[in-house]
Amino acid sequence: MHTVKQVLNQKEIKEVWHITADNTVYEAIQAMASKEVGALLVMKRLTLEGIISERDYAREVILKGRSSTDTRVAEIMTSNVISVPSSESVESSLAVMTENHIRHLPVVDENKVVGVLSIGDLVKVIISDQQSTIKELESYIRG
Repeated sequence: MHTVKQVLNQKEIKEVWHITADNTVYEAIQAMASKEVGALLVMKRLTLEGIISERDYAREVILKGRSSTDTRVAEIMTSNVISVPSSESVESSLAVMTENHIRHLPVVDENKVVGVLSIGDLVKVIISDQQSTIKELESYIRG
């Protein structure tokens, strides 16, 4: 069973992309596009204040006819952020994401953000583990 810390250590990009609550939603969307990510953490110095995603943009700006250049991140971000510690298991973290209908999960140790996982990061690890188990079982059966 893998831990979140192991998954973070395997990620190619270790940097945590973030923005401030005072930035415009347009700036957040620009940053997401340039970093090729679907969400950004909203930080004030080292403190996690929230998270903003493309889904937030679609639901809170586009569908409500608001202007992304006039709307601040603070107005649409999710401020009650669900996170896990790096010691959490991959399976447990995936369950947290599924139960809460979220696609991005901040990893926080001792009130410090140490990374962010996407649902794809976790699914990739689970599939890899299952493939390894299948190969081991096939090898065992063949003797």
